[in-house]
Amino acid sequence: MTENVKPRAARTRATRRRIVEAAGALFVADGYTATTLDQIASRAEVAVQTVYFHFGNKRTLLKEAVDLAVVGDDAPVGILGRPWLEEAAAEREPRRVIELWTAYGRGIVARIGPIMRVVRDAAVVDADMAAQWTANMAETATAFRVLAEQLENLSALRVPVDEAVDVLCALSGLEMYLVLADRGWTPERWERFVVDSLAHALLDHPDTETT
Repeated sequence: MTENVKPRAARTRATRRRIVEAAGALFVADGYTATTLDQIASRAEVAVQTVYFHFGNKRTLLKEAVDLAVVGDDAPVGILGRPWLEEAAAEREPRRVIELWTAYGRGIVARIGPIMRVVRDAAVVDADMAAQWTANMAETATAFRVLAEQLENLSALRVPVDEAVDVLCALSGLEMYLVLADRGWTPERWERFVVDSLAHALLDHPDTETT
């Protein structure tokens, strides 16, 4: 009995991920409104009842697709529970802290950019999309407050913590990334720009080089 539990759980997890990936791909390709649960089930090669059983509705699938894109896998661990944060938290050189956060953030915005573009464009007319966009922006601000408070604890900030969070949301957030991506910037160029901009906007000694 016990021997069958793990394989069954693994199959369930694989099915859920397949459904979420199918939903995300269809939302990006065809839009949230136009995509149906039947189409998602067909792409995931499962019965539509299976989609309903695991997720219940399309809004839940949208959230799951965004969450999957944010962290890059389906492990039940959020951004602030990932190993990279331990490295960033242990760093004592302020510019290097910004570099570590931005390097990790580059992967996030590159992954979530396509689906969040769909969310942003539809948010003005779709309540589900508006709620998802608002939730994502709030989660981003929460994460950036951790960074701002670390810089404050290092006595490195030249502005108050609340203002630092505002600057981080403006310069490191998804909206800036999408604007620059639309103008042909690569994620690597975005990363360099963000590190330099944040260092000069937030730090007492922005030009301190890491060793």
